[in-house]
Amino acid sequence: MTRKGRRLLLISGALGVLAVAAGLVLFALSDTIVFFRSPSEIAAERTAPGTRLRLGGLVKDGSVVKSDNTHVRFVVTDGGGDLAVNYVGLLPDLFREGQGVIAEGTMAPDGTFTADSVLAKHDENYMPKEVADALKKQGVWKEGEGKP
Repeated sequence: MTRKGRRLLLISGALGVLAVAAGLVLFALSDTIVFFRSPSEIAAERTAPGTRLRLGGLVKDGSVVKSDNTHVRFVVTDGGGDLAVNYVGLLPDLFREGQGVIAEGTMAPDGTFTADSVLAKHDENYMPKEVADALKKQGVWKEGEGKP
């Protein structure tokens, strides 16, 4: 085998190993990627049960029901759609009806959302960009309410 052939074999072997490593990294990360959705997007896409995602919008007025110390059921809305959320755990201090919220969890077979973490906006001037964009699209967002 010539010098040029060995060099070509070495380079192609290194590129092959690099491609396999990149493939393994992407496969490992595919389980941890969580996509943001609004209630109307989830309803339109008919998201499959067990799909992990982030749900964002406003907590609908009159929808918060606390059944015991840690089990809470509430509805998240973006003005175009509503989605019932079940959560077991401690809610953030700033969680209340009419406020922005992001819940991370999975879709249940009955069409509700089972959250394993809930984040409330931390002050009156903040709203995550994705949530603000979804609310603007539905006509619920008012420009003076916060900075996206």
